[in-house]
Amino acid sequence: MKFAEKYDKIITGVISGAFFPVLVGLIVFAFTAHGKNLSTYLERISLAGITIHAITLCVFPNVIIFLLFNNFDMLRAAKGVLGMTILYAIVVFVLKLI
Repeated sequence: MKFAEKYDKIITGVISGAFFPVLVGLIVFAFTAHGKNLSTYLERISLAGITIHAITLCVFPNVIIFLLFNNFDMLRAAKGVLGMTILYAIVVFVLKLI
């Protein structure tokens, strides 16, 4: 069984589509925190009113995973990533309305 066949499942895409934005957020935090802890950093993002922008910045790299899955013909996994990206878009839309 090939690698692509083994991991071409919707759950693979859902897990990677949910985990990758969190990973990107932690990487951004590591480079921009300037010695602050995570709770203070998130509080400052909230007070600055850029929560939606921060979420969007973290979700945008899901395009890379989607294109990789698509390139390796792992269409079920790509469907899972697309589903999680749409779910994040709905969260951003709801936050924008609040």
